[in-house]
Amino acid sequence: MSHFTTVQTKITSLTRLEQVLTELKFNFSKAEAGQLLNVNGYLGQKAQAQIVIHASRTYDIGVNVDAQTGAATFVADWEFVETTAGYTQAEFTKKIMQRYAYHTVKEEVTKRGYTLEEEKVDGEGHIHVKVSSWGD
Repeated sequence: MSHFTTVQTKITSLTRLEQVLTELKFNFSKAEAGQLLNVNGYLGQKAQAQIVIHASRTYDIGVNVDAQTGAATFVADWEFVETTAGYTQAEFTKKIMQRYAYHTVKEEVTKRGYTLEEEKVDGEGHIHVKVSSWGD
């Protein structure tokens, strides 16, 4: 019986995702173009992914992104990732997507000619940014 669970979200830039994984100090491997890597699960079960995040010594989290739609799926044996790495699927996904969104917003702000004036994190972990622009 497979323990793997898949969670879907939207990611349009693998480069930005790699930036987030590096920033959050996740050790990961990236497959060569057209190739897939093995994601390790319970009792040696395997899934396949474009990026493999080494969540613990034994268990991995795989990431696949559909180039056409930007739909990203995280696949893992979440029960064992939680017991060995200490975080749930919901915590992991929230942290990744929050940092991914943060970097996306920062990039868009810059592209549109705004300046990031201030950023702070509130008590609930929400990131607030203040931007400004010089008028014409």
